[in-house]
Amino acid sequence: MTLDRIPQPAQGPARHKKGLTRQKGLQRHRESERPGTTDAPQFPGTIAAAFTRLNATAATRLGVSPEKYANLVGMAPEHLADDRYRTPASTNVRIWELMTLQAPWHEVSLHMAHESPLGALGLWDYLVTQAPTPLTGLRDAARFVATVADAGTEALHIDEDEQHITLSHINAADLSDDVASAIRTYSLSLFRPRISESTRRDITPIKVTLAARAPRTHQNLVQLYGTRAIDFSSPVNTITFRAADLTAPQPHVPGLSTLLRRHAEQQLADAIPLQNWLDIFRAALRTTQDAEIPTLKTVSRQMSCSTRTLQRRLEEHRTTWSQELQALRRERTHRLLSTTDLPLSSIAGRVGYADAGGLRRAVQRWTAQPVAAVRARNDDCRPAGPTSTRESS
Repeated sequence: MTLDRIPQPAQGPARHKKGLTRQKGLQRHRESERPGTTDAPQFPGTIAAAFTRLNATAATRLGVSPEKYANLVGMAPEHLADDRYRTPASTNVRIWELMTLQAPWHEVSLHMAHESPLGALGLWDYLVTQAPTPLTGLRDAARFVATVADAGTEALHIDEDEQHITLSHINAADLSDDVASAIRTYSLSLFRPRISESTRRDITPIKVTLAARAPRTHQNLVQLYGTRAIDFSSPVNTITFRAADLTAPQPHVPGLSTLLRRHAEQQLADAIPLQNWLDIFRAALRTTQDAEIPTLKTVSRQMSCSTRTLQRRLEEHRTTWSQELQALRRERTHRLLSTTDLPLSSIAGRVGYADAGGLRRAVQRWTAQPVAAVRARNDDCRPAGPTSTRESS
């Protein structure tokens, strides 16, 4: 049904299922099937800190007390302030649940859209807007959805023909009706303003379909999408534009989209997921400087617990302080061997070994190879550059 007709109550919200019905007359191109998909980590079950900050700010402005979500995993100020961290999807869903208790789902969607100016979603926003054409930007948005959302449940599919381009936003998370409607409606609404911002002119979709039931009032949705041509109770959320609007060249800096893609790959490679207590412990362990070896007392203080409690929690997660410290040493050793020309004695000191001999024995134990072989392999993967004098290994 469309807003131009009298809406009839639906029997229930339409659910997205595997094997979506294909739209006749359109040639479907799934971004996952295109060449050039990213090999960067996707971290299913987690969401970028930038989006979590946005959710928390929007919830507070909608009247949700911060006390209701402040103690959720990933909501510590040091995690929200650092874009390396990824918070649990469950934490973000809970914030949306609180918002939908505060206001109708379509009002929450509109409120979130107002709280999402260009840049609010971090790097993902610029992948969409800084490409040679809007369509290229949307392909990058599909490829790097993990830079902002949970790639385990979210996807963007693009259908193209000579006249139209349809974006299908997939959210397969297990959500309550109102939360699902709010999140999916908001997510789909982001594309119209981003495309308009990138082209520097108002781009209006020719049709929108929503999996949600038709609300009693439609004004919030008209504001979101700039059109009254909205169908409800559809199999999947889609937004359709004229192909000419998305394929025309737009103002951009040559080469910038390539640089942004590389940055997206690096951002995902450096990400630190926070899904449970053990993830938060490991994040605390890694906040010490490379030249420092964390102590049990220091980390327990950072985790706001006693050393005994910290050790007990580690045992509950089937690990120990010694095992975690050894894993940190191995990780730092590999990074320093891979990315620096530091002599082995310096690396040994940084990762907690008394001398280069101790480091050599550790690397041999971890990799079954001598340090020289490990470093030679890493050199083959590094671009050529100025050489440095190294300590013999």
